[in-house]
Amino acid sequence: LRMRSIQQAVEVLRDGGVIIYPTDTVYGLGCDITSKSAVERIQRIKGRDAKKPMSFVCADLTDISHYAQVSNFAYKIMRRLLPGPYTFVLPATKETPKLLRSKQKTVGIRIPDHPVSAAIVSQLGWPLLSTSANRSEQDAITNPFRLEEELGHEVDLILECGDLPVLPSSVISLIGDEVEILRRGSGDLSLLQESA
Repeated sequence: LRMRSIQQAVEVLRDGGVIIYPTDTVYGLGCDITSKSAVERIQRIKGRDAKKPMSFVCADLTDISHYAQVSNFAYKIMRRLLPGPYTFVLPATKETPKLLRSKQKTVGIRIPDHPVSAAIVSQLGWPLLSTSANRSEQDAITNPFRLEEELGHEVDLILECGDLPVLPSSVISLIGDEVEILRRGSGDLSLLQESA
């Protein structure tokens, strides 16, 4: 992908648009987390319950601490595993937009190991919403042609990077300094045993 495409994606996001972008797991549906209308649009595209929290992509560990409370315990684990195919659930700070906080005031955060999502977030200057590019309850779409067919008319831009793996990220809660695996997906979870 050329830098021009990244620049284009960032402009779309700044204008409150919705994009599909590659991560180190599946394609993501993304928007600027500060755009309430874009977040609501993604919920409509997915057809998912607005109460179900969505996670977002941060640029780095420093960035995470704006949006989540990161204890030393959580920091040690995240430093070992990120960037990587993991979503970490942590207590949200007030900086996290209301729409993205769960009822329990938690937030899901990702730093994918993928140059495209990393470049978008660093140029945008704040996090990107991260939810798999598919309708709720359906399998993630990993083929760019199918993405175009099924979701192309509902988004403003698709950044295409060929076929991606089918497994979503593993979701790991670090609330209360306890490791709880909420979803087994990509990534080596045995590393958690070693870091705990």
